[in-house]
Amino acid sequence: MSTNQHNNEEEVDLGSLFVIIGKGFTKFFNFIGNIFKGIFHFFILILLFIKKNIIKIAVAIIIGGVLGIFLEVKKTDIFKSELLLEPNFKSASQLYENINYYNNLVKQKDTLGLEKTFKLDKESAASLKGFEIEPIVTENDIINSYNKFVLAVDTTTVKSYAYEDFKTSFDDLDYRVHKVTVTSNKNDIFNKLDDVIIGSVVKNKYFNKLKNLTNKNLNRSDSLYQQNLTQIDSLRKVYMSVMIEEAKKQTNGTSIDLGGEKRTTKELELFETNRKINADLNYITSEKATKYEVINVLSNFQPIGTEIKGVTKNYTFLFSILGAALMILFLLLKELNTYLNNYKK
Repeated sequence: MSTNQHNNEEEVDLGSLFVIIGKGFTKFFNFIGNIFKGIFHFFILILLFIKKNIIKIAVAIIIGGVLGIFLEVKKTDIFKSELLLEPNFKSASQLYENINYYNNLVKQKDTLGLEKTFKLDKESAASLKGFEIEPIVTENDIINSYNKFVLAVDTTTVKSYAYEDFKTSFDDLDYRVHKVTVTSNKNDIFNKLDDVIIGSVVKNKYFNKLKNLTNKNLNRSDSLYQQNLTQIDSLRKVYMSVMIEEAKKQTNGTSIDLGGEKRTTKELELFETNRKINADLNYITSEKATKYEVINVLSNFQPIGTEIKGVTKNYTFLFSILGAALMILFLLLKELNTYLNNYKK
């Protein structure tokens, strides 16, 4: 009888547990259902609001569209052109400052300053609408910079400075390539700008000094490695001559060569040294190609600019959306005011 009572208690406990679990699932699904009901109800309210005020909103869109068409007809076309640059010797900061200076001249409508800076006529200077600069963002630049950092510092420093920390500290100026964008009302002005923009940095005495010193060091290293290659080739010829003489002696009689293994090891060392020097020469050649100038021009301004178009630049579209938004805001505020007045009662 005691066993039956124990079994009955277990069945009651299990039954209660299932009831609790069932109620939990029911509440959960009711909660999800209420969320979807709320979303559906909100959607219906929006549709009812639009249905009630569709004429007023349509009138606002038409008025905004008409105003937009008027401004679209009046506005002048805007063209843009882009210049891709690769600054060396930490000259990106100077480049950014110069571009910001040119853009400030445009904002202040300092036509005379633009005339003097770019040697333009008054009409061309007044046509300039903006200067912008931004980096070409790529993960490879961060990875390559981190690899150089790892090779340049000791192991302890690398362990305390993880890649993610390095990536966080990597800013716009650290990227390899930067894009300069100029906008203007004239489409044939851009090829008169790139020489001034580049020259403003290239003519800097400090950067020129760094360029000259860097190129001298690269040329010196190149000459030394070339000499080393010549010396290694001479040594290899000597070893080859010795090995040929030893082979001739062995054909004349039996001999035990205790130095053969040592000569083979030296031969392998020469091959490895030759490989490393060639790798270093390739690196130097690459560095000479990229560090020959303070700024490498990857792409000049196009002689004829590209017209800036698109829906988001069209005044008709923008003012139609603005008219609808202002009307909806007005109607919502009106309904809110009515609700507050009724709430007081």
